[in-house]
Amino acid sequence: MIRPLLLTLGLFFQTAVFAQSFDHSHKVFSNVLTEHVVVYDNDLKSAVNYKTLASNRKPLDDYLSSLSQVEKSQYENWSHSQQLAFLINAYNGFTLQLIINNYDQFESGDAKSIRDLGSLFSSPWEHDFFSLLGKSRTLDWIEHEKIRIDFDEPRIHAALICAAVSCPKLRAEAFIADSLEKQLEDQMVAFFSDHDKNGIDDKGVYLSKIFDWYNEDFDNFREYLRKYKNALAESEAERKLLTTQFNIRYLDYNWQLNSLENR
Repeated sequence: MIRPLLLTLGLFFQTAVFAQSFDHSHKVFSNVLTEHVVVYDNDLKSAVNYKTLASNRKPLDDYLSSLSQVEKSQYENWSHSQQLAFLINAYNGFTLQLIINNYDQFESGDAKSIRDLGSLFSSPWEHDFFSLLGKSRTLDWIEHEKIRIDFDEPRIHAALICAAVSCPKLRAEAFIADSLEKQLEDQMVAFFSDHDKNGIDDKGVYLSKIFDWYNEDFDNFREYLRKYKNALAESEAERKLLTTQFNIRYLDYNWQLNSLENR
């Protein structure tokens, strides 16, 4: 009886130590991103060196394994910011893992975008290839059933990445609770400032298709855009346009992989 009791106590203390020692700085993920993400175009865009990431995947895999070890009860005791940073990093990290899991398809030319990793019956975002908070999960679960349900935070649409050229930039650092407000705001400003994806021209306001897909997440969308007039507009005349009932159109989405070769 003593040995099983000792094993049980050992597992209990191991779990307790892990719960207390979870690294909310997400330092390992930041190191992975710093090494493999290239930020360019005045810090408005980024691309990923998937080739080197695929050949040196252990740090990413180890980090994601640490996320998978987090129990639901542990997660529920974290602060709002810690939870959201955890989920954003999980979404982005597992997206990177999905790409390198299938990197041979991109090298052979059989895949051009993340969408090519789906099947006839399901998209890649519906593939349960990892575990999180105690269950097998999908990328769709993180975004649509967790983040968008539990958090009233539309700026996540400038933070979650889909491994495509038209995505918002992937930061070369992890999201962390202590800096989350600044990071999310920086992401949204950078996304609106990237005038290949969002801006104003003689036809009105043109926006990423992301804002069409998730329009319901933004209360009074036109007023929301006006908050970012200095990023969207390049002149006083353009800023003035945003005070009117301006036209909005949405750009086609470029699903090509956000690799170094496609930047």
